[in-house]
Amino acid sequence: MIYTILAWVCAFVGLAAFAYRLPDLLRRRHDVALWALCTYFLCSGISFLVDLDLLRLHISAFFGLPNITSLITQAAVVVLTAAQQVVLVYWSSPPAEARRMARRRVLGFGGALAVLVVSSFYVGPVAHSETATSTILLSIQHGGYAVYMSFYLLICAVGQFETVRLSLRFTTMANRQWLKVGMRTVTVGASLILVYCVTRGVQIAGTRLDYDGSPLDPIQWTAGSVGALLQIAGWTIPSWGIRITRARGWIRSYRSWRRLRPLWWALYQASPDIALDPPRSWLRDLVPPRDPHYRLYRRVIEIRDGQLILRTSLSLEDFSRVARSLDLPEDPTSPLGEALQVRAVLSRPAEERSERAERADASEIPARPPYEDFRDEVEWLSQVASSFNRLGQGRPGPVDVGLLS
Repeated sequence: MIYTILAWVCAFVGLAAFAYRLPDLLRRRHDVALWALCTYFLCSGISFLVDLDLLRLHISAFFGLPNITSLITQAAVVVLTAAQQVVLVYWSSPPAEARRMARRRVLGFGGALAVLVVSSFYVGPVAHSETATSTILLSIQHGGYAVYMSFYLLICAVGQFETVRLSLRFTTMANRQWLKVGMRTVTVGASLILVYCVTRGVQIAGTRLDYDGSPLDPIQWTAGSVGALLQIAGWTIPSWGIRITRARGWIRSYRSWRRLRPLWWALYQASPDIALDPPRSWLRDLVPPRDPHYRLYRRVIEIRDGQLILRTSLSLEDFSRVARSLDLPEDPTSPLGEALQVRAVLSRPAEERSERAERADASEIPARPPYEDFRDEVEWLSQVASSFNRLGQGRPGPVDVGLLS
């Protein structure tokens, strides 16, 4: 049952991947690597689809050839193995060299496929069964078909070994995260298919040595199906992985934008001119904006502008006095220190803030230099906002306004 489910999943995923990349192929018709990649997806889906127990007998009856699905599956596997090689050499080699290497591989696998097809009509599965697994197990007990299957496995093993080698090589060259992840996944998938080749080879050898290889059947079918599934996933990861990165970035920006709102709102109420756009209501602020990255960028700038305006309303002596009264560190350049500055200034009446700002040409309080990396700046201000919330979100309370008089 598990093998049937894996086969259905692999067939669906392979054909779905082909359909996903088909629009790109129609736009980039001269991209050889993309042609090869789409060929790989199509053949991968077909190799599992035609050998499904629900379809294989009907397909054989349509062609009038018993077990023709075994040949179709094997031919599709050889073609997709060659297609993998073409993709990898085009991705990892200079164009002129890639064309030569791809041509050599296509000719080699094409010749092997021709020999395989011709041989199949001489030694084709000599046993017939309702399931593909039992048909192969019964057929390899005959010498001619055992040699035929050994040749097929050799083609697969050589191709997957080359896939492992080229994937590892390209992984070291790739400069994108998801491309590296995809190539590592392809490598693992190719390694599992090599396990399939080895276990199937052991089964074939067992028929010559009177060894029952049927206990290995679950291993080889599972390794082959899971390996193929991982390879399909690996080849598609570079396409959809970047969408995950963008989604994570969108969520991160939205969460940071929300975390900074209490601090921004307090500064806006003190200095409305810092806002480029009129503020939305608290309820509407829960709705994600169209571009949270831009909104977060604006919020950071407006918070910094608001801090600069308020800093002139507080002297270093006043800050130290307030910090001591609350038994807090007297470090104005820490997140808590920045939050305490805002909290202390906002605790004073607006008239006193204006009068103090007019008397001071600049703030006496040392400021932390801004981060060059925007993400670091956001992280810092998020800590300031958390500290600000703990100090009371700007409402009169723990700070004694009389201390500033």
